[in-house]
Parts: sequence; C-alpha cells; structure tokens
Amino acid sequence: MDKVPMTVRGEKMLRDELDALMKRRPIISQAIGEARELGDLKENAEYHAAREEQGICEAQIRDIEYKLSVAQVIDVTKMENTGKVIFGVTVTLIDVDTEDEVKYQIVGDDEADIKAGRISVNSPIARGLIGKMQDDEVVITTPGGQKEFEIAEVSYI
Repeated sequence: MDKVPMTVRGEKMLRDELDALMKRRPIISQAIGEARELGDLKENAEYHAAREEQGICEAQIRDIEYKLSVAQVIDVTKMENTGKVIFGVTVTLIDVDTEDEVKYQIVGDDEADIKAGRISVNSPIARGLIGKMQDDEVVITTPGGQKEFEIAEVSYI
C-alpha cells in the first residue's frame, strides 16, 4: 500500500470532517427510527431518505478513514530550508514574460484549492517545480502552453 503525502493542515481538515460525520451518525439513526414508527416502509419517503443519508455518511466515513490510514503527514516547518522545492513548501514564482508574481503551496490532491493558492503535487506546475532550487528558471508545460518562471522564493512554512 503506497503512502499518500499530506500536509499537517490537510490531515486536520480530514480529521475535523470525520468528527463531524461521526456526530451525524446518531442523528441519522434516530431519524431512521422515527421514520420507521410512521408505518409502512415501502411508501415511507422519510425512511428512504434517512437510509440514503446513512449510506452516504458511512461511505464518506470509510473514505476518510482510508485516506488517513495511507497518509504520510509531512510537516515542512520542522525541516531545514535548503531552498529546494519539495512537497509542502510555499513557492513564489515570477513569470519571466509578464513579471507577474504568484505564490503556491504544494499540497496533496484532497487539499488542492487554486483560489487559495494550494496546488496538487500531481499538477503540471508542481511536477515541474519539484526538485528545483530557489533562483532556478523553469519551463513548465501548462494546459495554456509553455510558461517560463523564476523561482523567487521557497518557504518552508
């Protein structure tokens, strides 16, 4: 079984979501019990809705428990900053053509949120950056074509 990299923040998010789902379990069970008391189960919409919600909740719990079981939590704040781009770091890039500056944190697939500046380790940009050093110039093939960036800063935060 391969380990899946995850940041400390990502692990906390999953654990919080798991806690919320575990708290919903008894509420759903109670709703099933109340719906069962309404009579004929074949034509009982409340019962069927509660059972469906229970199935979704249980599937989400299993999914999160699996993700946590294969997670390799990486805390870059406890590592020495060598200037090398690795999983979990925050990278400041300067577009060589436009001089625009962008900042990304390289995170696991479940944590990725481009609007928040978090990109998946499996994204084309992250794959092009991993292993490079601060002040390197890199050419990255993106869906919009090739882009050239300078790695202005690598932060282990």
